[in-house]
Amino acid sequence: MSPPVNVHSLRTRKRRDGAEPIVMVTAYDHPGATIASAAGVDIILIGDSVANTVLGYQDTLQVSVDDMVHHVAAVARARPDCLVVGDMPWMSYHLDPADAVRNAARLVRAGAQCVKLEGGRRRVPVIEAIVNAEIPVMGHIGLTPQSVHAMGGMRVQGRQLDAASELLADARAIEAAGCFAVVVEGVPDALGRAVTAALSVPTIGIGAGPDCDGQVLVFHDVLGLGTGRAPKFVRRYANLAEDAVKALAAFAADVRSGAFPSVAESYEASEQLRAALDPGRRAEKSPGALE
Repeated sequence: MSPPVNVHSLRTRKRRDGAEPIVMVTAYDHPGATIASAAGVDIILIGDSVANTVLGYQDTLQVSVDDMVHHVAAVARARPDCLVVGDMPWMSYHLDPADAVRNAARLVRAGAQCVKLEGGRRRVPVIEAIVNAEIPVMGHIGLTPQSVHAMGGMRVQGRQLDAASELLADARAIEAAGCFAVVVEGVPDALGRAVTAALSVPTIGIGAGPDCDGQVLVFHDVLGLGTGRAPKFVRRYANLAEDAVKALAAFAADVRSGAFPSVAESYEASEQLRAALDPGRRAEKSPGALE
């Protein structure tokens, strides 16, 4: 059995050096973490995507540090054989470095082994402060969902050469600031390849083409538990939402018809207890009747 994945072992996992691609999925609770760990993924990200996938919000801007602490702790209690990454939500690292360190520490105390935050060069002081506090940081560039309003929607980033050059500069800057890995989201495949080639730390792609050092998807998207139209980069490996609806509908039908619960699904009382609780039952029986 291979040892659990950690920041040190991941920092140098580059495909160009022959390393196996990194597998990351989101999870938000104890059952999800248990499943992800049993499946052998390398990294569990307790993403701020919990806002959309679990809590019913339209974007990721609604979750707080308290929300993230709650979900990080639930995942950590599963003791998964994966690196546990806590996502820093919107406005938890945007005010000043000291505030960011305090919020990152809350996620670590809840069970995260490192944190992830979005943004490029403007986040360098925050990244440096958190790293200096001995908390590893995973970066995130490209399509950054916390910037949905500034970007004018969930749009692919870096389509033009000048924008691609800016993202390459962002990637180099946050690596230099101390990030041990960088998520690259929603960029053309050539840019995902270029960022991966430019960095000595691994890239983890989501909608960034096949050439990153690893890939990440949302738990609910992989399993077909989500609702609505999935992004282009999602591949569904199951349709558990449909199966769940069928199962619950069958349960409802059995309850309404009286087919559930059966004798096999009930706890049988002794005859003495039956008689004591329902004295009329014995009186109704004919003399000498057998049980």
